[in-house]
Amino acid sequence: MSTHTMQRSEYDAYDGDTGHGGAHRTEEPPYAWRAPFSSYFYREVGYTLTGLPVAIVGFVTAVTLFCLGLGTFVTVLGLPVLAGLTTAARGFGRLERARVRGLLALDVPGPKPVRAVRPGAWGAITARLADGAGWKAVLYQVVMFPWAILSMVLSLVFLCVGWTLALYPAYHWVFARWTDWPGYRLYDFTTESGHYEYYIQSPLQIAGVSLIGLLFVLVTPQLVRGLTNVNRLAARGLLGR
Repeated sequence: MSTHTMQRSEYDAYDGDTGHGGAHRTEEPPYAWRAPFSSYFYREVGYTLTGLPVAIVGFVTAVTLFCLGLGTFVTVLGLPVLAGLTTAARGFGRLERARVRGLLALDVPGPKPVRAVRPGAWGAITARLADGAGWKAVLYQVVMFPWAILSMVLSLVFLCVGWTLALYPAYHWVFARWTDWPGYRLYDFTTESGHYEYYIQSPLQIAGVSLIGLLFVLVTPQLVRGLTNVNRLAARGLLGR
């Protein structure tokens, strides 16, 4: 089985056209060796990096309105607050589906609109309170907040470490020219037994660092794909039809 076929099989497990309201991918993932240089990968990275501020706003809104609604539940004011929570969560869900569609190449159809059974303001409030899709959107904002933190940290660290190490031969000369180091210094310390220091300066050392960086560069897209697949699955299950 080819690498591309394996990638498609793995991706299809998340993005098939059956179930979960007919969510489907809008773009094929690239080959493994092309992924580090593809716009597809950098859109996924963009999703993880921009996901944290969006998740913070969604999480704070959900927790604040939920606590406020429960705190005032004994009065009439608690019900409109909780209805406003599901309404706000639907709005965040709409934003998240747009991000998933534009950055993760997955089109997730939105849930059906809320229909009030009773007329008037009270009918609208009770309809919002009974909105299953709205409460699932609230759950999405809560459970995906820590995942957004983890995704952003891992994506940023692996991306920066990989390219920094891979491109080390291009800027190795900076240390010898602008500092008193013959190369990048890994450590420099003194103990009772003597002084210890280690610099990356020989051609073999430089090549080894670059090779490690290239391995990070090749692994990072697969890591980011795995992280964002969780978001795809959550968006289909909690934000879709």
